[in-house]
Amino acid sequence: MVRETNRHFKFDWITIILFLLLVGFGWLNILSASHTGDTINYFDFSQPYGKQLIFILLTFVLIVLILSIEAKFYERFSSIIYIISMLSLVGLFLFGKNVNGATSWYAFGGMTLQPSEFAKMATALAVAKFISDLNTDIKQFKDQIKTIIIIIVPAILVLLQNDTGSTVVYAAFFFVLYREGLPKIYLILGVLVLLLSVFTLKLGLLITAILCAVVITSLHFLFKRKRSILQSALALICCLGLSYGVKFFYQDILKPHQQDRISLWLRLEKDPEKLQQMKKTFAYNLHESEKAISSGGVTGKGFLEGTRTTGKFVPEQHTDYIFSTVGEEWGFLGSSLVVLVFVLLLLRIIHLSELQKSQFSRVYGYSVAAIIFMHFLINIGMVMGLIPTIGIPLPMFSYGGSGLWAFTILLFIFIKLDSNRINEW
Repeated sequence: MVRETNRHFKFDWITIILFLLLVGFGWLNILSASHTGDTINYFDFSQPYGKQLIFILLTFVLIVLILSIEAKFYERFSSIIYIISMLSLVGLFLFGKNVNGATSWYAFGGMTLQPSEFAKMATALAVAKFISDLNTDIKQFKDQIKTIIIIIVPAILVLLQNDTGSTVVYAAFFFVLYREGLPKIYLILGVLVLLLSVFTLKLGLLITAILCAVVITSLHFLFKRKRSILQSALALICCLGLSYGVKFFYQDILKPHQQDRISLWLRLEKDPEKLQQMKKTFAYNLHESEKAISSGGVTGKGFLEGTRTTGKFVPEQHTDYIFSTVGEEWGFLGSSLVVLVFVLLLLRIIHLSELQKSQFSRVYGYSVAAIIFMHFLINIGMVMGLIPTIGIPLPMFSYGGSGLWAFTILLFIFIKLDSNRINEW
């Protein structure tokens, strides 16, 4: 009987401890970024840090619930979970609440819920279920199309709600498909499209066209035994068409504020006065965030001692820009520690994924790692000005019940799936 009882507690505690470290340290930084005055009431539930404490307590209830459900449930009902999640996204167009220009929340009294956060978990389950099906071969084009449809449906629904940040995250599933056998040509094409897009916006259509012609002509003569003139001409036409499409999308499809964010990132604006005005409006958060991080130095100013944090120089610092609080109050060492914990968590999930005997569990594990990695990369890159400003939370760290619960469900479903491997006799 004792032996049977102990089986229920055989989970990967390293992953759980890393999760708890991020949640706990995240709450301390939310406290720093949101408290007002010299006296702190830790149970002031009108403040973000008080609300986050409630979210964290409810998270433990959620963890117990997830781990108590039979692991097979998640695989068996993955399609139903996916459909329900997609319906919740569609419902936003009728009953959603608009916050900061995005219709991404359901309002229940004084509480809001963001279904797009949970849709990532549902998509991960659906992708894992489809790829692990005996009739699926990800190397076959028809199965690649079906998988892409599963991924792109929630991405489009989220994009239509004007939530660009959450939409970008769905690109993370490319890494999962690549691990499961997606041909390398997709990776090469993805990198080329990204480079061509940047060159088009930075250098213009004419110079980009000349560069494409030079590169493709050089490759043609270098590999002339394997490449015909028709193939090279077709490649050049595709590059020019894509380059024109990028320019059209940037100028005629993107909204002005989205254009300005990309323009600031790539330094496209030549007019000094307009550039200064753009920095004051669209780059204000980024500018203040960078100053807060740089002011922390090596060791930081100390907990609750960050002058730029307590002075509320960075708007909504407890959400998307929470990492700037870490940089100011905990310095380079504290920031490095946070990055290290995230890296360890990602490596641990990937390691456990490779140990899975079930393809469903492996694919889902890689999906978890990819989603967390994409959030981590975009958020910290945004806060440090390395990528364009995109509103996206730092997993388990930023303020918000929907984000915390969604990442908790995402991670602990995998921990439950992994427990089957651990508990095998």
